[in-house]
Amino acid sequence: MDLEKFFPYQLARLAEQVSLATAQVYRTRFSLGRDEWRVMAALAQGDEMKTGDVLGRTTMEKMQVSRALARLERDGLVERSPDPGDGRAWLVRLRPAGLALYRRIVPMVQAREEYLLADLSGAERQALDAAFEKIGERARQLIRQG
Repeated sequence: MDLEKFFPYQLARLAEQVSLATAQVYRTRFSLGRDEWRVMAALAQGDEMKTGDVLGRTTMEKMQVSRALARLERDGLVERSPDPGDGRAWLVRLRPAGLALYRRIVPMVQAREEYLLADLSGAERQALDAAFEKIGERARQLIRQG
């Protein structure tokens, strides 16, 4: 097998490169790590959510989310409160400072995204989106099958 042509390897390498290129924005300018950014981005999609829902939106491990939330809470960017409907669960939300920081970062990471995709035509972008969806569905099928 030629590792350089093996799809999972190619995808993992590309994902890491794209992630690093994007992370430069929030790491160097705002001292945020990838995990913190991913948690903030997930929380920005709604008013508040259970910690478990953050796991699902970010595909991060429980310990990664827990540590990221602890750092964000320490920095005054998120707040946690007990879930009144489930005594074992916590609800988390961005605080106003966290939402403001998120809104400052979004245009910068979107500019990076646009740069990365600039050489693709509209049709190529649509094809890429469709390919991601199809491959993602096949991957989920394999995961369910075990």
